[in-house]
Amino acid sequence: MGDSQVKDRIEGVYELAELQAAIATHPERWRPLVFTNGCFDLLHAGHVRYLKAARALGKTLVIGLNSDRSVRTIKPQPASLPPRPIVPEAQRAEVLAALKAVDGVVLFDETTASGLIAALQPDIYVKGGDYRIDTLPEAQIVHAYGGRVELIQIEIPSSTSGLIQRIRQVAG
Repeated sequence: MGDSQVKDRIEGVYELAELQAAIATHPERWRPLVFTNGCFDLLHAGHVRYLKAARALGKTLVIGLNSDRSVRTIKPQPASLPPRPIVPEAQRAEVLAALKAVDGVVLFDETTASGLIAALQPDIYVKGGDYRIDTLPEAQIVHAYGGRVELIQIEIPSSTSGLIQRIRQVAG
């Protein structure tokens, strides 16, 4: 089954054009729109708290989800670790879309979410507090159309890479 067939059946997972149309047709339902992006490979409590905090900044939260191809590009496989992503994109999208804090998920193939941000023009672009606004490639685009960039402090320092390493240590 192709990913587009999976996306058609999962509530809250959109193609970009479909999401743009939904926002344009009902801006009162979507705006102020908060946007974040990432791989969200092995979902953990740190992700959930981050997404809840992001959603609290606006009316809706849309996640730009790195596709499998994008994840492979930005997260090269270190020696002795399994290739990323661990969880296929359709499953990652479905899990994210099912979260109470998430109103929409859209997949992207690029290494940054700049194209999605330019297309959706979220009111607020959110990243974790481990980023810096001056080094975020997407920040310039957000500022150019008058949007706001917010960094959310990470409550639970955890990562998929860290989880994989912990599993390997226990299993080893």
